[in-house]
Amino acid sequence: MEQLMMSAEQREKVGAKGILSGLRKNGLIPAVIYGAEKEPVSISIKEKEIYEILKKGHNNIIKVKYGNQEDSVILKEVQRHVVSGKIIHVDFYRISMKNKIEVKVPLKFVGEAYGVKTQGGIIEHDMWEINIKCLPMDIPHEIIVDVTNLKIGDSLRVKDLKLDKIEIKEDTERIIASVIAAKEEVVEKVATTPDAAKEPEVIAKGKKEEEGEGAEAKGEAKKEDKKEDKKEGKKPEAKK
Repeated sequence: MEQLMMSAEQREKVGAKGILSGLRKNGLIPAVIYGAEKEPVSISIKEKEIYEILKKGHNNIIKVKYGNQEDSVILKEVQRHVVSGKIIHVDFYRISMKNKIEVKVPLKFVGEAYGVKTQGGIIEHDMWEINIKCLPMDIPHEIIVDVTNLKIGDSLRVKDLKLDKIEIKEDTERIIASVIAAKEEVVEKVATTPDAAKEPEVIAKGKKEEEGEGAEAKGEAKKEDKKEDKKEGKKPEAKK
């Protein structure tokens, strides 16, 4: 684990809004150091130094010098402005190099799962970080998780991780990653052949033609009936 150096200035424990705003305007970030059964110490750090530390990860051991004192710390929490996203406060946790501490470490997945590459499955990640306990110098930047051998139906659990000098503070049966079968979409097939497409139209047309022929026949029959009625109704004139 890399050790970083950082300089800071001690400040009053309780700062008014105006004082804290003044610090930020001058490129300084208010911070606090606490832990190890000692009194908390309020400090201010150059904004540039904070960003440099963040680039190197959260679990680095940092030696902070302020006045005539020096503390070994790790970055515990970074508070940002809700709108601008700028850092407005930082918490550091004081540690002893001889005592184990509990921290969260990110998981880094490597390899392409057999179940994905060969069997067409999908990999699901259930964990992206893990709680561990170890000596400060043994804290890893990340924990490598190889998923290459996972087939469809296989799962990788916390108990499968083998880590030296590190105690895992998680449920051993908790799933880290698994490979599942891809769901098949069932699409209803519709007939697209020309005959199938035209058939309803032909039937409908035929029906209309039949209906039309029937109507015409009925019309002709009515006309004939009227003619017959007229013939029967006309009487011959008597000869004088």
